[in-house]
Amino acid sequence: MNNNYWADLYIKHKTGWDIGYISTPLRLYIDQIKNKNLKVLIPGAGNSYEAEYLWNNGFKNIYILDFVEQALKNFTNRVPDFPKDQLINSDFFKLNDRFDLILEQTFFCALQPKFRHKYAKQMDQLLRSNGKLVGLFFNFELTTDGPPFGGSLIEYQLLFKQVFKIKILEPAINSIKERQGTELFFIFEKKS
Repeated sequence: MNNNYWADLYIKHKTGWDIGYISTPLRLYIDQIKNKNLKVLIPGAGNSYEAEYLWNNGFKNIYILDFVEQALKNFTNRVPDFPKDQLINSDFFKLNDRFDLILEQTFFCALQPKFRHKYAKQMDQLLRSNGKLVGLFFNFELTTDGPPFGGSLIEYQLLFKQVFKIKILEPAINSIKERQGTELFFIFEKKS
């Protein structure tokens, strides 16, 4: 599942993970943020409706990362005034920067499970002191037939408690209809 694999899915319009708008749990989380100067990263952003929502609501320090150029082009077509230098066409694991907030939406579940520890470590490296990783994880049996690759609350607790303070990790009560009962909403805070 390299860059070509994902680029091909965009070309063939096989983007089943893309709901076409920001998910309700993330929208409601963003709505309660007072500090619009936070430096925000959305990794594996895809078409990034989250970034569009942030941008349209006064957040200007947003960085969108995807290693598929077409995803970034799709976003730019929708939000042409978004700064080009805040679009990052790169591998998440090669990013070297610091952020106050990282939003997770279907990126983690797209990574092969063997990369999960590396993901947690990289998130820790990318967050500033007291920074937060916030988003949704799928809550169904871990499979090798992904993406998406599932997981469970217990697996996520074991993986992330080593690196983060787990503030919230619970079933999402406001998922879209198609994902009801299969998502966990979480807020993790960097330990140091």
